[in-house]
Parts: sequence; C-alpha cells; structure tokens
Amino acid sequence: MPRVDAARGAAYDVLRAVADQDAYANLELSRVLRERRITGRDAALTTELVSGTLRLQGSYDAVLAQLVPRPLDPDVRDALRLGVHQLLSTRVATHAAVGTTVDLVKDRIGHKPSGLVNAVLRKVSARPLDDWLSGASLADRTSHPAWVLDALAEALDRPSELDALLAADNARPAVTLVARPGLATREELGGRHLPVSPYAVELDGGDPGAIPAVRDGRAGVQDAGSQVVALLLARAEVAGRDERWLDLCSGPGGKAALLGALAATRGATVLANEVQPHRARLVSQGVRAASAGILGVIAADGTAPPWPAASFDRVLVDAPCSGLGALRRRPESRWRRSPGDVAGLVDLQQALLAAALDAVRPGGVVVYATCSPVVAETAGVVAAVLGQRDDVRLEPAAGLLPEVVDGGSAHLPGALQLWPHRHGTDAMFAAVLRRRCGAAAPLGSAPSWESRSRRAS
Repeated sequence: MPRVDAARGAAYDVLRAVADQDAYANLELSRVLRERRITGRDAALTTELVSGTLRLQGSYDAVLAQLVPRPLDPDVRDALRLGVHQLLSTRVATHAAVGTTVDLVKDRIGHKPSGLVNAVLRKVSARPLDDWLSGASLADRTSHPAWVLDALAEALDRPSELDALLAADNARPAVTLVARPGLATREELGGRHLPVSPYAVELDGGDPGAIPAVRDGRAGVQDAGSQVVALLLARAEVAGRDERWLDLCSGPGGKAALLGALAATRGATVLANEVQPHRARLVSQGVRAASAGILGVIAADGTAPPWPAASFDRVLVDAPCSGLGALRRRPESRWRRSPGDVAGLVDLQQALLAAALDAVRPGGVVVYATCSPVVAETAGVVAAVLGQRDDVRLEPAAGLLPEVVDGGSAHLPGALQLWPHRHGTDAMFAAVLRRRCGAAAPLGSAPSWESRSRRAS
C-alpha cells in the first residue's frame, strides 16, 4: 500500500469523524494531533487542511458537482474535498495534491475509487476557484448555506457589509489569548494587543501551549469577543452586596476562568454550572489557576437549578446557540445546523434567561450572551422574556465598554453586537438586564449547595 503522510492522513480522519460522528472539528483535531504526536509544520498543515476544507466545503462541492454528475460516497467525497482544497486554496503543487490524495484513497478506502479521484482532481487543477464558481449562487461562492445567508443578512444592519462579513467568516482566524487578570499580563504572552479587550493578545503563529502562562492556566486561548462578554458582566454596577457570581452555562470554561480571575480581585467568587458532567469536568480543569475566585463547579440543569431564588449578585447566561457567529473558528457549524434547530434553541434560551433572572437578587445584573447574531436567538429572546416580566429592565451596554467602537445592536437598542469584519471577533451578542430593586425576593442565608460546590471543584 502507498505511504500516506501524517498530516493528510490525520486531516482526512478528522473530516470523517466530523461527518460520521458529529465530532467537533477543533476537539477532534486536538485529540488526533496529540495522540499521533504530530507537531510543528505537520501540525500546522493538518490544521489548515481540516479547517480550510470545512470552511469552503460548499464551494468545493459546487466544483465537484460540475465534474461528477452522480452522488459520491461520503468517504470519497471527503477525500476529494481535501484534494480540491489543496489545489484551489493552498500553494501545494498540483502533482503533490493529486498524488497524495490518490495515495490516501488507496490506503483508507481502497483501489477502486482511486482512478476517479485522480481524474477529477486533474480536471479541477486546470482552472482557479473563481473560474469554477463563475455564475454560481452567492451561497456556493461564499460557502454558506442559503438559510444561513438569509439569517446573517437579517441580523446585519448594513446590507453593504454582507460581502465583508461572509469573507471574514471564511478567513483563517488568528489565535487569540487572554491574560487572566492578577495571574498573567499581556506582555508575557507576546503578540499584538487587541483594542477590544484589555486582556487580549493575538499571536502571529506558534504553539500557544508552549507559552508558560498558557501551560500553567494563567492565560488561555479565548476569542476577544468572549472576553468582552465577561467584562460586560464584571463592569455592570450592582446595588449593595457583590460577592456571589454565577456562570450558568459555563462549559468549556473560558469565561468562567476569566470571571474567576476578575472576581478574585474584588473578594468575590464564581459558581460555574454546566449541565453536562463531562463538560463540567473540563470547566474544573480550566479554572484551576483562577481557583481563588471560583466558589465551585457543579453539573446541574440551569432551567431547574439547585440554588434558591435571588442567590447571586451577577449571572452570566452564555446560552447554547446555533454558533453562526463563530463560523471562522467552528466552520462545521454552518453545515450542521438547520432553521429548525434555531427554533428549538430559542425555547431553551428563553428558559435559561428566565432562570437566570430568578437566580439574581434585586439590584443585581444578568448578562445574556450568544455566539450567534441571529435575531431570533438574540433580540428576540430578550424581548420575549422582558415582555413576560415587570421586575427586569434592559440597561445600555455601550458605556461599560469604551474599548468597543460601533458595537450597538440594530435590533435591540442598548445591547451589544460584535462582528468579525468590524471588530475582529466572533459575532457575539450580549444584553445587560437588571433585576429591579423593588422586586420582592428574600436574600436568605448561604445556599446549601455552596459547601458542596467547593468540594466538587
């Protein structure tokens, strides 16, 4: 059998896991690289092949449809996509892209489809991507499903920026780090300081895990938009006590770690809650360096929580969402979601926000956030919940974030909407909600879960 190089073999196996097992590409990629001990240039090539192929999958399928009129077996289709990406979007030489893909097919699938793969890729190499897509739909040209295009166009308040947004979704994202306050500084991380967060650094390249502060957990990989959401919660004013914070949907733990570091500087603590036990274990690992500000980590259903009402001074609801604001970093999300998924998520989002408002005391604040700009998941959720309650008001976010320019939501005045093409972040949405001081709710004593949560972490 032909020898398959480590990078392409790993990339193909990750693509198959994403297709067959609904694996998350970034997690599966990290696992494969670690277990196969792929490092350096091979790791960089594997990462590019996986993320680039997934990101432009729609465009590549449009090319393949012009050359192969019949449906392709999924394993052959993934191999062809991998080859097309090398031919049309990288500097890999034609003979290398074709030859290595054919060898990969022989090794992973068998000899029978290798002739078809060889012939198709040689035809693909004859023209650049723009030529193949001339006359194609906007969905095919930009590699976004049509319904996603419609949802993003509705969310974006400036139609003239749609092309820039779609291009940003398809750009290779830089690695962004967070220097957790009181634990690390931006200077020790190197790279470029980003203006939207006082803790954000963008790396030019290299392995973040090789940086001592990242290795120790004093810093971490985190999009600057996620940092802004945590800052928004920490900067909002609360009346009276400011000791107990809650991260209601904390997995995988990045925001909880930043909030824990921020809380520790004020003598406060954060309870991190995650519904899935295995993700709660990830949170526990991720917040260890910030343990001075972490009350504990528990696994509980945020819509039916174990804590009494009005237990917290600040609550973050980083709600499960479609992920359409993070397509740069999670390119497979665009192919996994459907309009029906959004409808189901909205019900959960509303339930989580309602539970968060019950959990915060009068005078305290809740920040509702999603890594999606879709109107139904953002302004729609907040407006629906506000319409059901008279003990909550929306407060303006802009004054809390002087670092963020042009970040207002077009669909919920006062809320925050970041965009990859404007701010260089994921398209994070966030709204600040205050529980009115006149709302009657007993503060009570320390809840019974408090001592248990300390042990859980």
